[in-house]
Formats: sequence, C-alpha cells, structure tokens
Amino acid sequence: MFESLAHFVVFDFLKLAENQLSASVEFFAADALKISLLMLLVIFGISFVRTFLPTDKLEKLFRKSKFGVAYFFAAILGAITPFCSCSSIPLFIGFLEAGAPLGVAFAFLATSPLVNEVVFAVMSGKFGWKIAGIYAASGIILGVLAGVILEKIIGKRGLSISQKGENIFGTQSNLPTVFGERVKYSARRAVAIFGKMWWIILIGIAIGAGIHGFVPAEFFLETLGGNSQIWSVPAAVILGVPIYARSASIVPIIFALAEKGLPLGTALALMMSAAGLSLPEAVMLRRIISLRIIALFFGIVAAGIILLGFTFNFVGI
Repeated sequence: MFESLAHFVVFDFLKLAENQLSASVEFFAADALKISLLMLLVIFGISFVRTFLPTDKLEKLFRKSKFGVAYFFAAILGAITPFCSCSSIPLFIGFLEAGAPLGVAFAFLATSPLVNEVVFAVMSGKFGWKIAGIYAASGIILGVLAGVILEKIIGKRGLSISQKGENIFGTQSNLPTVFGERVKYSARRAVAIFGKMWWIILIGIAIGAGIHGFVPAEFFLETLGGNSQIWSVPAAVILGVPIYARSASIVPIIFALAEKGLPLGTALALMMSAAGLSLPEAVMLRRIISLRIIALFFGIVAAGIILLGFTFNFVGI
C-alpha cells in the first residue's frame, strides 16, 4: 500500500523520470509514511493498554517469566512480523513502554528483520523446508541470545532509556479510567513521543533511501564474488551493515549470488546484516538509547550472523 502510494506520488503526480534519484525519493516516501503510521498506532495501542495495566505490574510480569519465555515470545513475535530494521523500532519502543526489560525488547528488534517470511518461502522452494526451517530457527535463537546477553551485560542500567537527562517516554501517573479519557491520553502520548522522534526518523530513512537508490546490486556480486569462502562471510556482514534494505527486496541478490557459486551462508550473511543491522536503524536508536548499548547490540548480532554464515557454509548447505 505505502509503496503503491509513493510510486503514484513520485511518478504520476510529480512526474519524475525513472532514475536513481527518483528511486531514492520513492523509497523515502514509502518508508516515511509506513514507519510514521506504525509508530503512532503502536504507541497509541500500548498507551491504551497501559491505562488498564500499570507499568510496574507489567514489568514484574516480564521479569517473573520462567525459562526465558519473555525472550522467546519477543523473538517469535519478531519472526512473524514482516518489518525491516527501522520498521521494527515502533514495536521496540512499545516493549519499552510496556515495562519490558531491555533485553526482551532487543530480542524482538534483532529477530524481526532477520527472519523474513518472503525469504523463508523462497528458500523453501529452492532448498527445501529443512533448510528454510534451519534459517528461521537460527534467526530466532540469535534474537533470544542477543537479548539475554545484552540484559546480562547491561543489567538494570539498561532500563534507563533517557538521553541528556530527558526521558522521551515520560512518567505514568494519574491514569484515566473512563474510555474517552483513555483514548485522549493514548493519542496525546503517541503524538508527544512521535513529536520528539520524527526528525531523527526522517534522517535515518533519508540515509537508507540514498544508499538504496545509488548502490546497485551488481556492486555486491562484484565485491563478494571473488572473495574466498573464509573471508567472504565477515566481508558480507561488513558490506551489509551500512546498507538499509528490506529482506524482501534483497532476496533476488541473495539467490543470484548463490546461483553464481557463492556459498549460501555468505549470501545469507549479507541479507541478514543488511536487513537487521542498518545505519538508519542506529541513527533512530540513538534518540532513545546510548551509543554503548547500540554498539553492543550491533556487535552481538553481527557476531551471531557471522557464526551462522560459517555454519551454513561449513555443513555445505
């Protein structure tokens, strides 16, 4: 829907010629609309639920979950939501709004872009359900481990999601109890939080749009095609991190690489790093968490992707 609307505005209404610049503008318009609407709806919904369930009770519920159930639930939710790294941020904020531990929120944020239903379907057709299942299970496990490790390293310090003394989520007191007041409260919360983040969201999307429009697919084929199997996996991750791409849009590149003889693990490493670890995502996250936590998150997930890529290559998948 958003892609179709953006295409209409760019090519039918503005009548821009089809080139790299217009492709970037179309990408920017589609993602700006989608992410903005997602953020408003998710924060509204979470705020509305919070009027029935105070944050302290929700936080206790998350922390009392046994055997990592909260992490697993967050990772499964991430796996079944068709979001890219930037589109996942509204729900990541929703987890934090609900009082979830930072590690649980990061389990969702890591898994959502890594496990994609389009990749799963295409991989099932080309390599069989077993290989597709290994891909999906590996992404979920990686998300859970990333969340658990981050929670262990950061601990309660990670619950402070303020920057320069400002907590963008505010405090919760005197919650409304009447339906109409609950709706007004939730709408105000959504607008207030979005109002503090919209500009950083647009900056992040603009960076991704520029890369999307001006970095051709052939670049990856030429750069990774000549690398050895040992170095191609970390090289693919390094190349993928600066790129902002939806898993669905990078699928053709993955299988083009695989068909040209590049090990599937290396191709998957490129896809997962491009979809799950992007520069625009880091820019957006900087508004709500510290650089230290962002660096830890990126480092843990990148290491997991590299290990996964080597595993696929080693067993000859």
